[in-house]
Amino acid sequence: MRAPLFQVDAFADRPFSGNPAAVCLLDEPAAEAWMQSVAAEMNLAETAFVVAGEPFGLRWFTPTVEVELCGHATLASAHVLWSEGRVPAGRPIEFSTRSGLLRAHTAGGLIELDLPAAVLDDRGITDGVSTALGVAAVATGHTTNGWALVEVATVEEVAQARPDLGAAALAAEPVILTASDGEDVACRVFGPGVGIDEDPVTGSAQCVLAPWWHDRLGDRFVTRQLSARGGTLHVRLDGDRVRVGGHAVTVLRGELTA
Repeated sequence: MRAPLFQVDAFADRPFSGNPAAVCLLDEPAAEAWMQSVAAEMNLAETAFVVAGEPFGLRWFTPTVEVELCGHATLASAHVLWSEGRVPAGRPIEFSTRSGLLRAHTAGGLIELDLPAAVLDDRGITDGVSTALGVAAVATGHTTNGWALVEVATVEEVAQARPDLGAAALAAEPVILTASDGEDVACRVFGPGVGIDEDPVTGSAQCVLAPWWHDRLGDRFVTRQLSARGGTLHVRLDGDRVRVGGHAVTVLRGELTA
């Protein structure tokens, strides 16, 4: 099977930063097992498969599983469609996904995604998560779509955390570690249970952080993800939607031949 394949650094304004995603452009839907094999071969946090249509079909795979929502690979997909001339520059793009209809458009020099806000539930997080992260939690939360969140007192604690990625408590669901300096938000995201020890930059995590921080920071803030690669996300809560903006840079163009 031959298909155009790209690697894009998302939520980055320069190469070799942000979060790399592979984007595979398809003329028609492909077999799930094949897509999972391609994602394992690419060995990136996410590989996106974009199927031509109105709207475009979009699915996301880690090296081990398909996921319900991925922000950075959606941003990368929109960037590829515009930069490769598959969609006229500036025209909004719609994607049909397992998380419903998602939209991308350009705003203020950024690619902005329209994503669903997560809903917090009353379940506690898995026992031992804070211990596995090596932090002292000041608050914790859980969402109906399977995110755990741990808030700590300072941004420095987020940056300096050294989690035990082999701990059973971190295998249950992806975990967001977060703090705020009173103006902006810092975070890191760990998902060893879905094949991603630490995600470089996580657009979908903003769907949790926007409602979490809204009462204290308002409906707009900047998130800085403090991974080794690092990334910046411009976040806005808009009702039950979250607008997440950032830049993207193509670092590789090629063709998948298997």
